[in-house]
Amino acid sequence: MIFMELKELGEQGLIRRIARKAKNKNVLVGIGDDGAVVRVGKKKLVFTVDTLVEGDHFTRSWFTPKQIGMKAIEINVSDIGAMNAVPLYALVSLCLPKNTTLKFVDGLYKGIYSAARKYSLDIIGGNMTHGKQIVVDITLIGELKGKAVLRSGAKPGHVIVASGKLGASCAGLNLFLKKKRGFDAVRKKYLEPKANIGKAYTLAKYASAMEDISDGLASDVRNICNASGCGAVINWEKIPVSGDCEKAARALGKNARNFALFGGEDFELVATVPKKHASKVKGFVVGEVVKGRGLWLAKNGVKKKMENAGYDHFA
Repeated sequence: MIFMELKELGEQGLIRRIARKAKNKNVLVGIGDDGAVVRVGKKKLVFTVDTLVEGDHFTRSWFTPKQIGMKAIEINVSDIGAMNAVPLYALVSLCLPKNTTLKFVDGLYKGIYSAARKYSLDIIGGNMTHGKQIVVDITLIGELKGKAVLRSGAKPGHVIVASGKLGASCAGLNLFLKKKRGFDAVRKKYLEPKANIGKAYTLAKYASAMEDISDGLASDVRNICNASGCGAVINWEKIPVSGDCEKAARALGKNARNFALFGGEDFELVATVPKKHASKVKGFVVGEVVKGRGLWLAKNGVKKKMENAGYDHFA
């Protein structure tokens, strides 16, 4: 019964239900973005947290321990980058079953430290406990490079830009689920996602709103619209997918653009940009912000409202 209630509410509805405005004046950005922003002296620090749960975000049948550790860092760095911040420190909390081996833990931390070195990121603490399944929880702290780019700055008339090609991670997951061989490059997009932090900093110079694409293009555009009080139209034909992703999708009997819209874990960026700056940003214009509320898909000249959008943990 409880989970049915959560399903009806959805992840974003649950977040809105539990959110409270911070009382401390040094909390500049609270619940509702890719990270919270807190003033500490003359610095503005960004805090984010993300969790990997065995059987949901990874399985040891497909992932090596190193790949699990790398993914745990990369997905958090992606959130820090989406806020236009530099990653600095991480705290790692683990839940480990009693049959966990030292070999697994060593491999996990090999991946954690390998990814951390890429970003000059220090692991400074954490927690360990035991449970029925492996859980890897990372809290990441960064510092703003300049202004924070939030989800709430989109305006009607702004174009929607995706920083890269989408859908490969979801295609990779489906290859594993359907036990399809081949398409190693697509599988790797799922097994070893990378934070596109450099693209985030470039987009941040012109973006009015931005978010990393973790739950699918549709879901993350909807998040921006909800935070900004506006709507959006996504153009089906302009959704960028790679040739490898398209081939993998065909082998699965699926459409690659559906993977891009609803799949998630691409960890590219989606940003809204004023039209006067559209030519200055690298990426793919996939739609436009519009007045009113709602998310629309324009396909073959027909515009249809999207009732469902992207991955939801409780749906």
